[in-house]
Amino acid sequence: MKIQWLGHSCFRLTESTGTTILTDPYDKTVGEFMPKVTADAVTLSHHHGDHDCLDNVEGKPLIIDERGGYEVDGVDILSMLSYHDDKEGALRGENLVFKYRLDGVDVCHLGDIGETCSPMLLEAIGSVDVLLVPVGGKYTITAEEAKDFVEKIMPSIVVPMHYKTSDCNYDIAPVDDFTDLFDEENITYVEGDSIELDRTDFDGDFETKVFVFKR
Repeated sequence: MKIQWLGHSCFRLTESTGTTILTDPYDKTVGEFMPKVTADAVTLSHHHGDHDCLDNVEGKPLIIDERGGYEVDGVDILSMLSYHDDKEGALRGENLVFKYRLDGVDVCHLGDIGETCSPMLLEAIGSVDVLLVPVGGKYTITAEEAKDFVEKIMPSIVVPMHYKTSDCNYDIAPVDDFTDLFDEENITYVEGDSIELDRTDFDGDFETKVFVFKR
């Protein structure tokens, strides 16, 4: 399977069969460039412009923006309710956490989660190979809270998202606030915008590795 980062919280997940899932496409307010892409399905963690903009999504994909279980051409998708803030949604509303299974690899996208990692949420998420986690704070969990999610979920790979880049207009923290919490030897700065993984990459016992896409 292939994980391509398109900026902000938007990833294009592609199974070896060719089935493609797009997460949280964003609008121009972010400041980053969102390319035109195709997808078989688009998952939306919540309805804010920087997470639900379909203008650059071509074709007629299935739009998933509700809690439940789905199957898209062999890719299993589970969405579960969480909150965009630490006040049970009173400040920014609800947020969907998505879990995908592609080529036997379990990928979890936390969306714009703002609540801490509770035992109930941890149980709902379950086992994860790759965790896509927001780290910029202010509108989401902070870098330290993101690290807590990593320590409790214990994925093999974690990919930070929703952080300040050179083009991002939002007043959020840079990715360094998150990576500084990890040992340097466990951090990989990705050349290009994508990584390819398969089930064998997760055989055996490993320390969590951080893969960083930088713009």
